[in-house]
Amino acid sequence: MTQQEYISSMTKNREEMLGVYNKFQLEDMDKEFLHQLHSRELRALVLTADWCGDAMVNLPIFMRIANEALIEVRYFIRDENLELMDRYLTNGKSRSIPIIVLVDKNGEEVGKWGPRAPEAQKLADELFGSLPAKGTPEFEAAFKEAIPQFQKNLLENRELHAAICADMISSLK
Repeated sequence: MTQQEYISSMTKNREEMLGVYNKFQLEDMDKEFLHQLHSRELRALVLTADWCGDAMVNLPIFMRIANEALIEVRYFIRDENLELMDRYLTNGKSRSIPIIVLVDKNGEEVGKWGPRAPEAQKLADELFGSLPAKGTPEFEAAFKEAIPQFQKNLLENRELHAAICADMISSLK
């Protein structure tokens, strides 16, 4: 799907994702670098799903980057494209999303990003690392309580957005 088709198809997190998109702006220095990528004619395949909190914050930042660098992007729903997803498992086992795969004009893979920037992973580890053991009755309640706090941080933390952007841009260098 194109960016517009993906956004139009969303039934979850659309307003939140668009909120990040509308508030996030690239730095001039980043724009200058991204303009230098025009001649590389990069394309991106994005594995995602609208229910994913990480996609809710990462994709609007990548959309800004892709628009500035003139990267043609296509979005693939994870559960409808498991063969593709299974080529990009996190730690060789998890179907974590979003995953952004960059290819050159010849279709050769030149980079990959996802599912989280190190700063977002650190935040997740801090928040979810203190939960009761997975599989216990206490875990489910504690997890449900922690998710809104994590999502609020993902949506509102401008420093985190800048760190995500920097990490994505570093994958383009």
